Amino acid sequence: LPILMMRVCGCCGPLRPRYKRLVDNIFPEDPKDGLSKSDMEKLTFYAVSAPEKLDRIGAYLAERLSRDVVRHRYGYVVIAMEALDQLLMACHSQSIKPFVESFLHMVAKLLESQEPDLQVLGTNSFVKFANIEEDTPSYHRRYDFFVSQFSAMCHSTHEDPETRTRIRVAGIKGLQGVVRKTVNDELQAIIWEPQHMDKLIPSMLFNMQDAEDLDRVGPPGTPSETGQDGEENPASLAESCFRELLGRAAYGNMNNAVRPVLVHLDNHRLWEPNEFAVSCFRIIMYSIQAQHSHHVIQQVLGHLDMHNKNTPRMRAGIVQVLLETVAIAAKGSVGPTVLEVFNTLLKHLRMSVDFELGENSRRNSGASVSSSGRVKESEERIVQNAIIQTIGFFGGNLPDYQRAEVMMFIMGKVPVYGTPCHTLDTGTKRIQAMLLSSLIMVTSGFKSKTMVAALPAPFLDPLFSISLMEDCELRQLVLEILLNIIDRHDNRAKLRGIRIIPNVAALKIKREKISKQDVGFMKKHGQQLYRHIYLGCKEEDNGHKNFELLFTTLAVLTIELANEEVVVDLIRLALALQDMSLANEENMPMIIRCGIMALVAAYLNFLSQMIANPAFCQHVNKVIEMRNLEAPYLLPEHIFREKCPLPNDLEKEDRSMYFQTVDLAECLVGPGYNAERLSIPYVPQVTDEDRLTRRKSLVDTISLQVDFPSDSLPDKVRLDISLFSPDTTGLEEQEKEKRRQVMEKFQKAPFEEIAAHCESKANMLHDRLAQIFELTIRPPPSPSGVVSISAGHAQHQSVPVYEMKFPDLCVY
Repeated sequence: LPILMMRVCGCCGPLRPRYKRLVDNIFPEDPKDGLSKSDMEKLTFYAVSAPEKLDRIGAYLAERLSRDVVRHRYGYVVIAMEALDQLLMACHSQSIKPFVESFLHMVAKLLESQEPDLQVLGTNSFVKFANIEEDTPSYHRRYDFFVSQFSAMCHSTHEDPETRTRIRVAGIKGLQGVVRKTVNDELQAIIWEPQHMDKLIPSMLFNMQDAEDLDRVGPPGTPSETGQDGEENPASLAESCFRELLGRAAYGNMNNAVRPVLVHLDNHRLWEPNEFAVSCFRIIMYSIQAQHSHHVIQQVLGHLDMHNKNTPRMRAGIVQVLLETVAIAAKGSVGPTVLEVFNTLLKHLRMSVDFELGENSRRNSGASVSSSGRVKESEERIVQNAIIQTIGFFGGNLPDYQRAEVMMFIMGKVPVYGTPCHTLDTGTKRIQAMLLSSLIMVTSGFKSKTMVAALPAPFLDPLFSISLMEDCELRQLVLEILLNIIDRHDNRAKLRGIRIIPNVAALKIKREKISKQDVGFMKKHGQQLYRHIYLGCKEEDNGHKNFELLFTTLAVLTIELANEEVVVDLIRLALALQDMSLANEENMPMIIRCGIMALVAAYLNFLSQMIANPAFCQHVNKVIEMRNLEAPYLLPEHIFREKCPLPNDLEKEDRSMYFQTVDLAECLVGPGYNAERLSIPYVPQVTDEDRLTRRKSLVDTISLQVDFPSDSLPDKVRLDISLFSPDTTGLEEQEKEKRRQVMEKFQKAPFEEIAAHCESKANMLHDRLAQIFELTIRPPPSPSGVVSISAGHAQHQSVPVYEMKFPDLCVY
């Protein structure tokens, strides 16, 4: 029987398929001897010569490998994987598809084992396979298992640190292989679906968190990405894979790639502190294609909306990330999201102010002020400052035409007093201050060729309306915005505050010839500018900063927009300010009166040197010298010092200490200047802004009671109407002087000034009459209906009760 069995085996041995014999021959008796190179060359030659046998070779190798894995014969497992790798590299034919399936099956077997060495071995083989470019796409191959398994390896918690690092590095390499194998294959677009991105992205970010130096993040190809140990460093390798994935993301895949980043930052609470979040989005913005930047911005904006009620520090962290995103995107393409960015940021700015005011009101209603309340307020200020910084940085990087649109957009959000929806409260002032601060950031560095384009009426009117507020901070912000727009040659820094400049030529001020468009702008809006400077000077809460900005505004106007006609108007304005301070009809504090005098002196000294008129300069210097000797408190170097001694009153009779209109007019006699206009005192035009800004009116009011009977009402309705009436408390001499000034103004003043003055008065009268007629002619609403006559026919119109407006005393 034994002899018979030997004969049978001897007969059947040669009957085994040749591919099996070739496969068996590559395995030595001792696995330590390694793969037999000569036998491997025979197997490779056979596979290349007979590619139809590849699938059977792969299936048999897979069978042997599975058996060796179960029996823990890891030496033969290594030999089998080495043979598979060589066959993959050598064979490129249509028949390789079934062989690949066997190969991936064997890799999956290794990854499923609990042995780190086998997992690393399987990963290395998969990476080699991922680098092979296949001639034809695969219609049925899926990599779901590999994405899940490699992601799990990236989160390895092995006890041994070195082993844990090896497994994580292998997992990252595996994910990188999956990315390279799938992102360029249109048939594998499923890899970009959320279920896969939710595993890929967090696995990379989890390993990137271990980076020791977050500041190394920069554009692709910077030295921060390269290093001697970069390949075995999980953080560096994960960053490289993350960049590669984002760089391959197409237009429709950006949202799926960015959303897991935001979720990961939420889950791990990485918004506060937000260094890692900032570094992640810098990587994203530098890795993606420039035309896809607006997708990332939209995602961050949406995330900010989703967390609008979270802690202030978290919202501030998201805004700072948005700042980094916008800073990079603004250098390239930002797409159609410009106004969306500003709209969202302004919305959150308003919400942050509301949160801060609400917290303040709750604290004030309590018995004591808690430290947590102060912390809450300071945290909201962090959010607001981050939003303003983001708005300014984004706006500062936009082209001029887009920046002008953004300026109009922000100004449209600023609440202006006088509209029904806004009241004079702390919240509105705070919102105004925040929005104006944003405008300062946006207008910084703005260079417009013409003032007509930079300061259109829809922008200028509400800005000037705010400049009349009884709040010095708001007035300062308005002047800062005007200076940013008007100062097109960066001369503001050379002026360095309000002072008597001894030599203006040494400042090397840059200026150009005034264009026709700017001349037209001053003819149209010059009186408006002068009026707001005039009214802004006499505010009682003006400080050194206010006068400094007023002086700089006058100086920049002279440099940028002043021709001969404008120079005369500015001198008239300066003399009117001097007369206002001397007359003191509004009982201004002495510090304000002396501040106005110092402002006039500083400006006329600057103007006299700019127009290069020796006689004008001589008169101005003479007055300044007299003030140095007799009244130093009328000069800016003294009045704005601390504890400057003030006089009890200003001596009006001492003409040598004040600038005289007659003397200045004589200095300007000659070609170019209309010196006769200096004899016309400047009087600011009266507009609706005084009423809208709740200033003290120049006229008093009387109460007019209108009684009208109504059959439907039991009693008469009394209606109080406030009308303007002239102030009759003045003396007759003052009235005569005012009449004389009015007559001279209409005889000698420019047509544009007279037209603007008359138009403003006509508009005020029209609005007041319209209000009176609306209140007196329109009958009160009635739920039973009213009868109106239209086209000769009576019509019955009913008013629902819920639409009627009742007095406060009638509502309970």
